[in-house]
Amino acid sequence: KEAVRGRERLGPGGGRALLGAVLLCVWWRAAAERVRYTIAEELGRGSLVGPLARDLGLSADELPARKLRLSEEKQYFTVNEENGNLYVNERLDREEMCGESATCSVSFEVLVHNPLNVFNVEVAIEDVNDNSPTFSKSVLDLDIDESIPPGSRFPLEIAHDADAGRNSLLIYQLTNDPSFTLAVTENPDGSKQPELVLERALDREKQNSFELVLMAVDGGDPARSGTVQVRINVTDANDNPPVFSKKVYEARVAENLPAGSLVLEVRATDADTGSNGRVSYAFGSIPESIRIFHLDADKGAVSLLRSLDFEEGTSYEMDVQAHDGGGLSDTAKVVVTVTDVNDNAPVLTVSSALSEISEDAPSGTVVALLHAQDQDSGANGEVRCSLDKDVPFRLEKSYEDYYRVVTARELDREQVSEYNVTVRAADGGSPALQSSALLCLRVLDVNDNAPVFAEERYSARVAENNAAGALVLTVRATDADWGQNARVRYRLGEGRVRGAPLSSYVSVQAETGALYALRSLDYEQVRELRLWVLAEDGGAPALSSNVSVEVQIVDENDNAPQVLYPAPAAALGSGSGGAWSGVELAPRWSEPGALVAKVVAVDADAGQNAWLSYELAKATEPGLFRVGLHSGEVRTARSPLARDAARQSLVVVVKDHGRPALSATATLSVVLAESVAELLAELSSAADEAAAPGEPAGSLTRWLVLAVAAVSCLFLAFLLLLLALRLRRWHRQQLLPPASGALRGVPVSHFVGIDGVRAFLQSYSHDVSLTADSRKSQLRFSKILNVRLLNLRRKCNTSS
Repeated sequence: KEAVRGRERLGPGGGRALLGAVLLCVWWRAAAERVRYTIAEELGRGSLVGPLARDLGLSADELPARKLRLSEEKQYFTVNEENGNLYVNERLDREEMCGESATCSVSFEVLVHNPLNVFNVEVAIEDVNDNSPTFSKSVLDLDIDESIPPGSRFPLEIAHDADAGRNSLLIYQLTNDPSFTLAVTENPDGSKQPELVLERALDREKQNSFELVLMAVDGGDPARSGTVQVRINVTDANDNPPVFSKKVYEARVAENLPAGSLVLEVRATDADTGSNGRVSYAFGSIPESIRIFHLDADKGAVSLLRSLDFEEGTSYEMDVQAHDGGGLSDTAKVVVTVTDVNDNAPVLTVSSALSEISEDAPSGTVVALLHAQDQDSGANGEVRCSLDKDVPFRLEKSYEDYYRVVTARELDREQVSEYNVTVRAADGGSPALQSSALLCLRVLDVNDNAPVFAEERYSARVAENNAAGALVLTVRATDADWGQNARVRYRLGEGRVRGAPLSSYVSVQAETGALYALRSLDYEQVRELRLWVLAEDGGAPALSSNVSVEVQIVDENDNAPQVLYPAPAAALGSGSGGAWSGVELAPRWSEPGALVAKVVAVDADAGQNAWLSYELAKATEPGLFRVGLHSGEVRTARSPLARDAARQSLVVVVKDHGRPALSATATLSVVLAESVAELLAELSSAADEAAAPGEPAGSLTRWLVLAVAAVSCLFLAFLLLLLALRLRRWHRQQLLPPASGALRGVPVSHFVGIDGVRAFLQSYSHDVSLTADSRKSQLRFSKILNVRLLNLRRKCNTSS
């Protein structure tokens, strides 16, 4: 409407020029992030102020995402979210908003999101001539002494017009009267003071009163006016008016001065006496808005009716009139300047704030936008904002009184999952006043932590022959993240055991980390399992870690002892199954304790389950032989007697120390003979008994002759070898110091270790053993004992 009125006043060309100037101004302000509009007052609700979105450089397509809105809670204006235009939200009254100020404008901030930005908008309110000049009274009574000479002036009440500029008071007019004219003077503050001028001397006897009309006219188009009736009473002569000591009285008071306090005193004197010299004081015409002062009519003391407020007004000007009893008066001006006191704490407003932020948000991410303001002035109105020192945020000043809270470093939800950030605002007063605002911010989780196992490595012991599906152990890993990122699943690492996949031996439960054996384990095949278990979280991408798991297989007594010597009967062609047999020679002249034979056995188990003990279970002649409990050596318990049978059968039981114990048996055939010929005769007899009927005797004799020759050669070689061994032992004893202890002089080669058990072995007293076959008689010559023991040691090592 105002733009239309402007075009009507300026004409077509002037309207276009005005419109161009306004558009240029708006464009320049928008470029500087400050938009300015000018509208007339009294516009109704919904009136268009301007295309705010377009002036901010926003298109209609961007409006839904950018969320254009005003920052102030109580607004004179509103913005349309669909087209971005700025409209009047309520009727604007310039006089109510800005009082008597020459200029009137409303400033506010506009917030734009995504990205977050703030713009300053200023709307200038142009005055409309909607207020007429008014007088505080409808009738002005003046008492004028008849002795007052022509040319005397009488100040009249000043009319007040709430409008500004050219719409304010312009001229005064007085009805025509030959006795009085109107004169208008200009006060120091620029206001116009109407004065009644006496044109000719008064004569109370001719006319004792006058009634005039004073009219005040403003400069609006159309003009508005106000009138007051001036009633003049002519009194007796009073030729000395009151006179103020000053034309202007000034005082500076603090805004916290309590009600009733004295501000200043005015003083006027009158040279007359009596009632004409008695002076009384009164305020002139003052607006209702500044009637907060009281003037003592007798003393001229100006005091406060209520406390002042610097934020409401910084200075007050009032006219004080002094009247004497004769109707004469004088006028002076009182100027009260209000000084600011720090009585307003800063106001901290959170314009926009996040409630959640990801822990991987980069440094400098905007968390909140705050507005800090203080109604005080000067240092009392200077606001400084600060944050707690132990939070990963900092303050940045973005625009005038706006501050941004941004992240100062990367966040870690695992250390702090939620922040309560206190923003404090303090002014520059003494003492300073403070206010604060609380920002609550929750940190969202990011998968930045891999699962961590409870132990650096895991180990377990499982007895062999376990049931398939038996629980071995449970691994456990935790993830410092939250939700799906902290959900841990387990899987088995790749590997092979004895050529088979590791997954065929064990499996891991994905949810619990329980490790199960998929098959029955055999200590003799696999003594330990070394594997890796991987823990993987549910993040995207997933993070993982692994841990080493060692499963020790515990031996059980599931293997019976195995007899290595004497040789198995099956190897000799016998079908005896679990029995062991052999033929040994024992001279009849043997002394008690002479070594006859040695039963050598091993056990595939380990530890206690492989500790072996030997017992003589059965003998042809009880008491003749005994067996070493741990060595397996068969020795004579007494010297053989002539009545003892030549052939002795011994059954030796070998037991381990498992629970329950397992055992094996070995059968030894011992021939008691005085010489080799007797031994051969005994063997021949046994062979004859075992030979098949009808076999020729010449064949047997031929074999016996060959056997005797072979034994003789072997005996000679044995003697040579024994001599060489004796010389070697003597040479070694010369080089090495003699050993101490119970086993001094025993060669180291006589000890054989089988799974922690050391068996003491001793050389045989003879080197020849003979066995009889069920079908034919033959001689089998044993090897030298040292060679036999070496082979036995290798076989034991291979078995273990």
